[in-house]
Amino acid sequence: MRMHKWYTPYILLAPAVIWVLVFSLLPFLNTVILSFTNAKPLQPATFVAFDQYRRLLNDEIFHFAIGNVLVYALVCVPLLTFLPLLLAMLVHRNIPGIGFFRTTFYFPVIASAVVVAIIWAWLFESRGIVNATLDALGLSTVDFLIHRWWIIFVAITLTVWKGLGYYMVIYLVALSNVNPDLYEAAEIDGAGAWRKFWSVTVPGVRGAMLLISALITVSAMRVFTEIYTIVGSGGGPGGEAQTMVGHIKQTGSGLAGNLGYASALSVILFLLTIVPLVMVGWMNQGQEIREAIRIHRLSRKVRRSIERGDKRSEKEKVSQ
Repeated sequence: MRMHKWYTPYILLAPAVIWVLVFSLLPFLNTVILSFTNAKPLQPATFVAFDQYRRLLNDEIFHFAIGNVLVYALVCVPLLTFLPLLLAMLVHRNIPGIGFFRTTFYFPVIASAVVVAIIWAWLFESRGIVNATLDALGLSTVDFLIHRWWIIFVAITLTVWKGLGYYMVIYLVALSNVNPDLYEAAEIDGAGAWRKFWSVTVPGVRGAMLLISALITVSAMRVFTEIYTIVGSGGGPGGEAQTMVGHIKQTGSGLAGNLGYASALSVILFLLTIVPLVMVGWMNQGQEIREAIRIHRLSRKVRRSIERGDKRSEKEKVSQ
């Protein structure tokens, strides 16, 4: 068998490491540095300390954006955590023709987000199909694309519609790993469908559920295409429906863009997106982490007691 050189693994890793350094780590560090300056295109940057972060406190659009993405996450997380699970349970059964329904439910995922958003804007505009239907039913029409929360509602329906099939596939994989014997044991114990769902299915897909919740939260914090395509870069009337990514784009774009302030917004967005990932990591490995911390503290106590015992024995020898 031919032996590889010691440096072979490093050569194989080098392209990926260089890619991460050049296109991820260095731009991130540059963004953090720029957030402490008043950098603008074609102008020298000046260090301004935390002035850009203090500016956030008086930025009304920033307050709108924070509120919008938080509401977006609070609504999308439960919807896209449980609805795809129910959908996956529906198509998980091996019955004739089920492949057609799986493909149909997944179809929105492969559709272009921009194209779907344009269709959504056409559906919910003042003279769109939705308002025409409401008018035909004798109900009052709604200005979906004018008021802040109606715009967020329209965007959420688009996100949920496109995301159902994607997260359904993740749940299908997780459901295939659930032991069928658990369902049989639950039936023998007299458990109904609802009880089996909460006692067998949910614990069996807990890992996938936590992963999906984190992915949805991060996506909600970074939502852009839906709002941008439906109401434009301004975030609707008065910028009330603006998002964090949209605000960053609007602030840093063009020759007059404020790169320093856009970088500060980007750092805040990074902090918002890293929190759910850390929480999922803690929830997945929390027991192991807590056990490791407990063992570490116990070992420190034992080591200290041993050191105290050694010191006492030395003092006793000296006294003798």
